[in-house]
Amino acid sequence: MGLLDKLSGWLGLRKKEVNVLCLGLDNSGKTTIINQLKPANTPGQEIVPTIGFNIEKFKSSSSLSFTVFDMSGQNRYRNLWEHYYKESHAIIFVIDSSDKLRMVVAKEELDTLLNHGDICSKKLPVLFFANKMDLRDAMSSVKVSQMLCLENIKDKPWHICASNAIEGEGLQEGMDWLQEQIAQSYQNNNQVTE
Repeated sequence: MGLLDKLSGWLGLRKKEVNVLCLGLDNSGKTTIINQLKPANTPGQEIVPTIGFNIEKFKSSSSLSFTVFDMSGQNRYRNLWEHYYKESHAIIFVIDSSDKLRMVVAKEELDTLLNHGDICSKKLPVLFFANKMDLRDAMSSVKVSQMLCLENIKDKPWHICASNAIEGEGLQEGMDWLQEQIAQSYQNNNQVTE
């Protein structure tokens, strides 16, 4: 690391690039959430199911520059997720809080994710969006947390937010938490390398 890089880091001027995986079962609202987070959000934009994955880049209000990998949640594409674990700095896991029948599948996928060698060895922050809270039969974020056994995650910082991606509700709270966790991680890494 050069002197100018160190100086800009100490002054907080260095641009921090962050790779975030956005995962969850199909039809949970991942793409809608990402579209809401992008600064150039176009209201009323038609969302189609993601085939494979999409990559979105945007800057947050802080000095973070996000590269978000919107990974398809369809069963046949979930095995692609693991190819992106190694380079990730954070995970957003989206749950359809109204889909009680597939909550078990979401838990299985989450367990597989958290037990993967490239994930369990890192202290990545995991943000959960209990999405579709606007639907009548949606479970609360507390109930979703219980069904996914999130209290058993002891080796990573995690947070769950109730969200309605279509209206953008709950997204800023989650992203504020995630940015804080990433900033702390960068700060800790800089202290170790300096």
